Amino acid sequence: MKRRDCLALLGASSLLLAGCASTGTPPSLVGTGDLGVVVARSTGTLAIVNTSSRKLLAEVKGLGDLSHASVVFSRDARHAFVFGRDGALTKVDLLTQRIAGRVMQAGNSIGGAISADGRLVVAQNYTPGGIKAFNAETLELVADVPAEYAPGKLSRVVGLVDLPGQRFAYSLFDANAIWITDLSDPARPVTTKLPNIGRQPYDALVTPNGRHYIAGLFGEDGLAMVDLWEEQPRVRRILAGYGRGQEPLPVYKMPHLRGWAVAGRRAYLPAIGRHEVLVVDTDTWQEVGRIPVAGQPVFVMARPDGRQVWVNFSVPDYHRVQVIDTTTQQIVRTLEPGKAVLHMEFTPRGESVWISSRDDHRVSVIDTQTFATQATMTVDSPSGIFFTSRAARVGF
Repeated sequence: MKRRDCLALLGASSLLLAGCASTGTPPSLVGTGDLGVVVARSTGTLAIVNTSSRKLLAEVKGLGDLSHASVVFSRDARHAFVFGRDGALTKVDLLTQRIAGRVMQAGNSIGGAISADGRLVVAQNYTPGGIKAFNAETLELVADVPAEYAPGKLSRVVGLVDLPGQRFAYSLFDANAIWITDLSDPARPVTTKLPNIGRQPYDALVTPNGRHYIAGLFGEDGLAMVDLWEEQPRVRRILAGYGRGQEPLPVYKMPHLRGWAVAGRRAYLPAIGRHEVLVVDTDTWQEVGRIPVAGQPVFVMARPDGRQVWVNFSVPDYHRVQVIDTTTQQIVRTLEPGKAVLHMEFTPRGESVWISSRDDHRVSVIDTQTFATQATMTVDSPSGIFFTSRAARVGF
C-alpha cells in the first residue's frame, strides 16, 4: 500500500473514532448557580427550586423543626446547610436532592454562618447559649464557645455573621455584648469581648465590605456599631434616640437586620415600633431621612442594583409588600401577593423577586420592573427563601 493511501486510511479512522466519541450520551450535568431553596416550615421540608425556569424541582423531607430556619451555602454552591429551631444542622445536596449529613447540635438554634474559606459551618444557639463550629465536609464538631457572661449564666446568641480570616461576630442578647471569635485554629478559639453595647441586641448584620458590624437594640433606641478594621475594635452608638414613636407601639414581630438594604452610600433600616424605614448615610452613619410605610417593617431589602428597596410587614399588615424607589425616596408600588408574607429573595441580577406567603401556601415570582406575577408555586407554609448566590456574599 502506498504511503498516501495509508495516510488517507489513518485519517478516515481518526474521523470515525471522533464521530463515535461525539455520538455517545454525555453524563447529565447541571450547574448550581440558578438553584435555591424554600423552607416549608410546617412539614420540616426543604423545597429545591430553579430560579431561571421558575420551577419547583424537588422536596427534601426530614429536616425537623423549621419554624425559624435559616440557610447558608457551601463555596461551590452545591450544599445547603440548614439550621433548624430544634438545634439540628442538616447538610443538603442540591444536586442529588438528598440529605448529605445531619447532626443534633443544640436544644434551640436560630441560625448560623459559614467561614470565608468554606471549611467551617458555625451555629448560633439559644440553648445552650453560644456558638459551635463544625467541619463543613463531615459535620464533625471542631469548636465550642459557650456564651458565658457570668458564672453559670449563658446568653442567647443572635446576629452571627462571617468575617474575613476565619472570624465570626455575634451578639449576646442577655449579656448586652458583642463577641468576635477567631477560629483560625478551631482547637484554640480566641474571643474578643465587647461589653455594655446597649440593652438586648436582637439581630445584627455586617456591611457588604465586611467592615462594620451593626447590632439592633430592642431594649433601647439606637444601634451598636463596631468598625472591624480598627486594630482595637470598640463599640460606637449610632441612631441614638430615633424612638419607638411618640406613643409607644406594641412590636408584633422583631424586624430582621440581616435582610438590610444598602443602595449606594445609603442604608435602609426597619424602625422598631414605627411605621417607617430609616435612611442612613453609610459614610457618617447619621440619619438622613425617614420613609413612611404601611406598617411595622420586618425585612427591608435592596434589589441588587440598589434602585429599589422592598419592604414587608408584621401583623396586621403582613399581606402587603411595598416598593421604595431609592432615587426619589418614595413608595412606588404596594403589592398584596398573599396572606402572611414572611420572606423575599431577589434573583442574582435582581430581575425578579420571590415572595413567600405562608398562609396561602404560595411562593410568587414578581417582575421587579413591571411588578407582574411571572410564576406561582405551591409550597406548604413557606417561609425563608435562599438562593445560592448568597455563597459569594459576606454575611449571608
